[in-house]
Order: sequence, then structure tokens, then C-alpha cells
Amino acid sequence: MKRFCLILIALVLTVSASEACTNFLVGKKASVDGSVFISYSADSYGMSGFVAHFPAAVHPEGTMREIYNWDSGDYIGSIPEARVTYNVLGNINEHQVAIAETTFGGREELVDTTGLIDYGNLIYIALQRSRTAREAIDVMTSLVAEYGYYSSGESFSIADPNEAWILEMIGKGGKEKGAVWVAIRIPDDCISAHANQARIRKFDMKDKENVRFSKDVIKFARKMGYFDGKDEDFDFAAAYCPADFGALRYCDARVWSFFNMFGEEDMSKYLAWASGDATAEPMPLYMKPKAPVSLQDMQRGMRDHYEGTPFDVTTDLGAGPYCMPYRPSPLSFDVDGKEYFNERPISTFQTAFTFVAQLRSWLPDAVGGVMWFGTDDANMVVFTPVYCCATTVPDCYKEEYADPVVFSWKSSFWVFNWVSNMIYPKYSMVIDDMRAVQGALEASIYEQSKVVEAEALAVIKSSPKYAAKILTDFTCSSAEEALAEWKAFGEKVIVKYNDMVVKAEKNGKVMRGKTGLAGKITRPGYPQEYLKQIVEQTGDKYLIPKSK
Repeated sequence: MKRFCLILIALVLTVSASEACTNFLVGKKASVDGSVFISYSADSYGMSGFVAHFPAAVHPEGTMREIYNWDSGDYIGSIPEARVTYNVLGNINEHQVAIAETTFGGREELVDTTGLIDYGNLIYIALQRSRTAREAIDVMTSLVAEYGYYSSGESFSIADPNEAWILEMIGKGGKEKGAVWVAIRIPDDCISAHANQARIRKFDMKDKENVRFSKDVIKFARKMGYFDGKDEDFDFAAAYCPADFGALRYCDARVWSFFNMFGEEDMSKYLAWASGDATAEPMPLYMKPKAPVSLQDMQRGMRDHYEGTPFDVTTDLGAGPYCMPYRPSPLSFDVDGKEYFNERPISTFQTAFTFVAQLRSWLPDAVGGVMWFGTDDANMVVFTPVYCCATTVPDCYKEEYADPVVFSWKSSFWVFNWVSNMIYPKYSMVIDDMRAVQGALEASIYEQSKVVEAEALAVIKSSPKYAAKILTDFTCSSAEEALAEWKAFGEKVIVKYNDMVVKAEKNGKVMRGKTGLAGKITRPGYPQEYLKQIVEQTGDKYLIPKSK
């Protein structure tokens, strides 16, 4: 128990990403190969990323589980531990159940600090106790009913190889025990997303197969004065998380971008909503894709910065001379007494880790469940597979090297952030180099995974432990390969682009001149459009006078 508690305390420092995350969901008939997908970016300042591991265990009768608040680390209380708990790596368990989240907050008066279970503990307890997505929903909702819900409003993505669900939950402010909630199954042929704003609106209360809800979700809203219409007109988001400009522009705009990339509907009709107009037509909870979605599509979606849309952040002065798709925090700023804002895209630099969970019903759980994982934001990572049967975590994904205030070359989080922070100020100069290395690595690891999975499948019936070893070894080797390649790439970046020049390269290596010094050097300076902006701002200050 002591070791378990220490792990939980460590997680507080690494995976608390409330109010800043993005999830995508894809049903099995909406994907290229029948996979169910969910994705997650754990976005939070000052935190580092790693893969937590909770090995499967059989606990003695009477064992108590200590609960520490996921955000603060404060001890809240304890609950009885389940007799049997399942193997969990990060946000996936051995039965191919995966859970992610985004915080929508909602009405502040509904936060219940007397509750015992917060959103983070809900996720990891459910993963340790559930064999299916439906069972996870049962575990999560029964826990808050019995022990109370500590956190503000949350949207959870909950999936298994056959189903993907969104569960939205908010507390009762200590006025009553527990929480109000609605869970909706995403149709198998559809895609969905949520990003820090409640997404469930009206729901079919008669659809017992695809809709679940707390018995008092409408009654409590009436009691609190949030709703006074007919039951069939009840809107969960409107009642418990009324939309404002920030909720739409900072949050639902990310959902809009995902649908714009992959959804079949013309998203122009929802542009006003995504732009921040709470009186406009809201987006649907889900829609069919324009084409089946692949693993690579999911990864690409997580790398989005609104490129090519009205929200594109790479084309104005804020992008700097090299079209950087990031903006420093905070999201809003004041100039001459007026408040302005920065866009908040899907991919953001303050990400601790990101993943795409791939869940495959036609494969044994040990092979079928894989969390494609990376540290730092999705745009700048190499996704490597973490198989749900793995018995250990790659060294570079371990907590011991991911200290948020101590750099380590052994930590994937720190090495990837080191490279990212070199690229930010020179983005358009360096990004193609990065994409080449990133693309080659991901393609190679993906192709290797097919071979390794075939090897595991060949022996899984006769020797499941050996199959697990094969997949564990590949989990570790692919992560360490990515770390080594990224370190080498970072070393190349500092050499090739040192002191704001560009050294020539050949066959992937920086060239050396005949005298031993660097070969051809290019001084690119600022792009012409940026130079024009400098002149517009400074006038003749830097104009070279003509000689008389």
C-alpha cells in the first residue's frame, strides 16, 4: 500500500491536466480497420509526463485504498480496495479499456469539497476494476454515489474494443451526496470530440442501450433553478455548463477543427458557434466521418493548430518571423484598456503527454490494446506503442526520470522538450527537418509493430507469458529507439542552425569544408513579409542613406 500511495502522489505532479485537454473518439465502423480510438492530450503547465504502471494484484481481505486529491496531493480519505485489480499502464488496462478526460468546470457552486473521489482517482480506479467500457461507467458512477464527487465538471472518454462513450459528470455542491451525470454511446459509425466544454445536450431518455444517466439529473437541475421546461427538452450542457465566449472559442473550436478535418458535415454552419457566439447553432455531439479514420489520422488531428482555417495562428504577427503556431500564456491580455485573446489550438506546448489508444476487438486483449504514447505536445513527439499487457514501463517513460524541475537525458519528456524549445523560435526553418525524422521513425515503428504482433499471436495460446514478454520488450525498445533518435536529431539541430545561420548538409549530416570548418553557410535572415512589417513599424529608422 505504501508504494501505491507514493505512485499516486507522484501522479499528482504529472498528470493533473484539468481545464486544458483535448479528446477525440472514433467508433469501430468509423475507422479504417475496425479499431476503436480515443485520444488525449494532458495539457498543463509545469508538469512532466510519464507512464504510470499499476500491476495486476490480488489484495488481502480488508485492504483499504488511500485517496489523495489528484490536483493538490492532499489526503482525502480511504475506501475499501477491490479484491482483484487489473494491470494498468497509463490510461489503458489489460482488457483494452481506455479512459481519458477533459475538465469543463461548469457551475462553480456545484464543486463539493466534502466528496471523497476526484476525477483522477475515478479514472485509475475504474481502469483497475473494469473489463468493459460499460463496467467502467458503472464503477465510476457508483463510486461517486457512495463516496461523493470532489472535482468540478468533467467529460470522460471511455472505450473498449467494441464501444466508445462520453460520460459527463458534475457534483452537487455538498447539497446532496454524489453527482449528476449523463453517458452517451458514440454510434459505431461516428466520430466525436470534447475539449473542456460540456458536449452532451439533449438525450433520449428511453434509449436504455445507448444512454445512461443519473436518476436525478433533471430533478436536481430544477431544484437549483437551472431548468424549468419539459423533461424531453432538458439540455445537460445548458443546465450545468452554460456556454460563454471562452468556452466556445478556447474549447469547442478545437472540436470544430477535428470535425472540420474528418467529419462529413459542412462545418461552416457551425463556425459562428466555434468563434464564440453562444446564440448560434451548437455542434452535434457526433457525426459520421467523410472517410474512415486511421491511426495516422488521429495522430495528425492531435497535431493541429487550425492551419488553413479562420483560426489559423501561423499567419499573423504573433507567429513571429518563422510562423510559429504557438502563443505564450495567458490566453487573454490587455492593451490600452481593452482585453484581447490568443487562440487555443489542439496542439499546445504545455502538454505533459499525449496518446492515441487503439482498441481492436478481433485480437486477443494482450495484442489488441495499445496506447500510442508520446511526451510533450503531439506536434513534436514520436508516438510509440505501449501494449496493455506490458509488465514494465520503458525506462524513458518512468516517473523517476521525469522530475518536473530536474532535466534528465534519460527522460523522454525532457529530451523531447529540449528539441521542441529549440524549434519554437525557428519553426518554419526547422519544422521540415523535424517532420522528416518524426515521420520516418513513426513509420518504421509502426511497421515493426506488425511483425512483433504477428510473433506474439503465433505463441499467445501456447505461452501467453512469452507473448506478453515479446510485446513488453517491443514497448520498451521502440520508446528507447525514439529517445535515442530524438537526442541525435537535437544535436544536429543545434549544430545546423547555430547562431541563426543554416549550415549545408548532405546525406543527413552537416557538411564540413575543406579546411575543417563548416561547409556552405546560408544566412536566411527574416522572411520578406516580416521585413516589410519591420519597415512599416520603424519607418526610416534603419534606412541606409544614399551617399552624396
